[in-house]
Amino acid sequence: MSKIQSFIFSVAPMMDWTDRHCRAFHRMLSGRALLYTEMVTAPAVIHGDRERLLGYSPAEHPVAVQLGGSDPDLLACAAAICAGFGYDEINLNVGCPSDRVQGGNFGACLMREPELVARCVAAMKAEVALPVTVKCRIGVDDQDPEPALDALADAVVAAGADALIVHARKAWLKGLSPRENRDIPPLDYGRVHRLKARLPHVPVSLNGGLMNLADVAAHATGLDGAMLGRAAYQNPELLLEVDPVLYGVPAPYEDAFSAVAAFEPYIAAHLEQGGRLHDITRHMLGLFGGRPGSRRFRRRLSTEGVQPQAGLDVLRAALDDVRRPDQRAVA
Repeated sequence: MSKIQSFIFSVAPMMDWTDRHCRAFHRMLSGRALLYTEMVTAPAVIHGDRERLLGYSPAEHPVAVQLGGSDPDLLACAAAICAGFGYDEINLNVGCPSDRVQGGNFGACLMREPELVARCVAAMKAEVALPVTVKCRIGVDDQDPEPALDALADAVVAAGADALIVHARKAWLKGLSPRENRDIPPLDYGRVHRLKARLPHVPVSLNGGLMNLADVAAHATGLDGAMLGRAAYQNPELLLEVDPVLYGVPAPYEDAFSAVAAFEPYIAAHLEQGGRLHDITRHMLGLFGGRPGSRRFRRRLSTEGVQPQAGLDVLRAALDDVRRPDQRAVA
């Protein structure tokens, strides 16, 4: 794959997964990937515990916050708060298919209301100087993806949206669970490429079904970026390839062992503040897949690592489970 200096590689916002500890760990593996928070709703940002919802380590940059909502005034207020926290981008969720977001009239159901989404984007753009982007599906339920995606894209671009991230599947809000919506609706990458061809001046990134950097390479020509979700989370070592393969610069560390070792001070600080080891190591369970000892690694972290007093010694022992005998740490 050729080096794509202007290409935007990102790790998708994923509820219950891409918390601040996950992002801090992913940053140890790639210095260039754009990282996203879990989705936070505009009312939660305005009325909730902002440090808990929005706090992050400065080392996470570049990092974007994803907002959920459909009230332009609330989103504008929330965007201003997020800008005050120093995020690099505000992203509006127009793709999540869960029952909760449908009940709140945000997420994928907004594909049916492009003009409302445009008002939301315009309100946020008027309030912050940061890029405001939209993550969407190609349509919902019985919508025809050709006019549905065009209508949404045209409306938000006219309102000032700086980029689009398109999950190349429909969302079926009636009949499929959120989990099924991640796999069952067929992928239509061609639809995303047609959108980019029609809007050549608009940055368009692809999401959905991408499993590795070879998949990313297949779409690098003609698109402006790619977003990996579960693949990056479940196999975080692939993030070590991002900087050298996509950007022509060395990875932050030579391998996952080195990255985890360099991450120990972050983990130690979390433990000293009363946090639990599992808060962080749950995001590492996908490391070393397929290697001898990987099952023991996961088992140790899933049993010993969840204990209230578990410390760095548990993580080091788990790493020793997958090292060759001559590489194991000296007790």
